[in-house]
Amino acid sequence: MINQEDIQALKNYITSGSDYRDVHDDTLILDLTHSNLKQRHIEIRFDKHTTISSLRDKIYQKTGTWPQFQHLQFKSGQDVLWEIPPDRDSERMLGYYSLYHGMSCHCIDLDPHSGSKGGQYEDTSLVQKYQISEEDYNKKKGTLRDWARQQKAKDHNFSFAKHAKEHRELMDAKRQAKLGLDLPAGFEFDSNGEVVRVEIEHEEAGHGTGTGHASTTTTTTT
Repeated sequence: MINQEDIQALKNYITSGSDYRDVHDDTLILDLTHSNLKQRHIEIRFDKHTTISSLRDKIYQKTGTWPQFQHLQFKSGQDVLWEIPPDRDSERMLGYYSLYHGMSCHCIDLDPHSGSKGGQYEDTSLVQKYQISEEDYNKKKGTLRDWARQQKAKDHNFSFAKHAKEHRELMDAKRQAKLGLDLPAGFEFDSNGEVVRVEIEHEEAGHGTGTGHASTTTTTTT
């Protein structure tokens, strides 16, 4: 076991380039690491009166490893200064171990069925992707495909390209209205002052006159 003089010398070396002058004497700043996780919880503040049991609870909250499966190591760099097996020293306080700012508490997960084992918490390639067959997707309501079918039933000329074009034209017309400019052809203000599209339908006049008239239908585009 490393002696107290060695600990103090190592402490002075580690903290020589760090500024912990504003940290309260009862506060200890540690990094938390985990055997199954790449993530490092940096500079977590603890009270020196915090028990090992409470420390294990904090590690459980951050990593999901149950306290009874936590083998703890207090480390300075790669050097292990203290090791605490599961269910040991539960009521001892952090201040007992002569720890200092910048050290790390490394948790070795001993649970053979740990949820974090094999990178399951961090490796998104291990996540099973949701899949659905074309047939089942066609039957679903409220999907983009279902909405397109409804629009097609209303207008046999409907297409996503046509819808996008009309929506873009409406947004341009609304921007012109905000700027106080004349509305482009095919748009007008409705009774509520909203910009709407006006569809113009040309009808041939009968009896070969060669003249016609226009009727308007007001529609909105979403």
